[in-house]
Parts: sequence; structure tokens; C-alpha cells
Amino acid sequence: YTAEIAERCVKEIFEPTMAALKAEGRPFHGVIYFGLMLTPDGPKVVEYNARFGDPECQALLMRLDTDLLDILEACIDGTLDRLDIQWNEKPSCCLVLASGGYPTAYEKGKVITGLNDVPADAFVFHAGTAEKNGHIVTNGGRVLGVTALGDTLEDAIHNAYAAAKPIHFDQMHFRTDI
Repeated sequence: YTAEIAERCVKEIFEPTMAALKAEGRPFHGVIYFGLMLTPDGPKVVEYNARFGDPECQALLMRLDTDLLDILEACIDGTLDRLDIQWNEKPSCCLVLASGGYPTAYEKGKVITGLNDVPADAFVFHAGTAEKNGHIVTNGGRVLGVTALGDTLEDAIHNAYAAAKPIHFDQMHFRTDI
């Protein structure tokens, strides 16, 4: 996702989508997640969702320096154009820890350990978890999104894997090829 592709997405996808919603009398206030695919002909829309796309959003939220609540309130108030949104320039990586059997059949209720041992500079997003008998347990297919920053993309990837190292639950699996 280069600066050139980002510019194409803004001009060919994002702005036309918002203009079409407005032209139809459907002004949108909130989050639109653009599921994109890069093809030989450029970026194409796979799906739209009126939600944050996770784990994609989890990697982006690590880079957001502006308070998310301020952004959401500005969306509600119609003042987003007056907000100076600041981003951390460091690359980020989100490593999904999934339940055994995901994406099809998987068991729930596996006790998760090691969450308190994750380095302070990483963040663990809970996706498919629950609290049961004083323990955090698995409750979905995509269980946790372990997210970290780095000086380079390779550093961010390394830091995400390192941050996930102390976490464990029965039948936990994750990609090893990021």
C-alpha cells in the first residue's frame, strides 16, 4: 500500500463513495471500513462495512495519537473537518491469536494465560474473549489481536511476535509467515 495507491483509493474509491451517499441523501456519520483488494488494475472494493475492520483497524489504532473519543464526537457533531488528527509514523503489526479449528469449528472456554506478561509497549485487543470464574477465556475464533509498533515494518512484526510469546491457551494458533 504505497502513497500512490493511497492517493488512487482516495480519489477513485473513498471520495466517490462519500459523494454518492451524499447525492442520494444518505450522509454518513461514523466508520466505513473499505475492504480492498489490490489487483493488476489497481485497488478494487471487495466490501463495505459500517464498522471497524479488525484486525486491520487494530494495527491502525496503535498509530493514532489523537484521542479516538475526540474523533468520534467530532463525527457526531459534524466538526471532523476542524480536528487536527495526528498519527504516529511508526509501522505497526497486528498478530491474531486464533482458536484451534478456526475458522470452522472451535471450542470455547479455554483459559488464557500470560496476558499480564505482555510488554507495556504492545497492546492486546480482545476479540473473542470472555470472563468466566475469574479467568479470561476464549469465546470466539479470532481470540486476541497482539499489536506492536516498530522503527521499521520488520521491527513491528518482530515486536508483535515477541509480545505474543508469553500468551497461551489450549489449541492457540497464529500465522508464522507475516
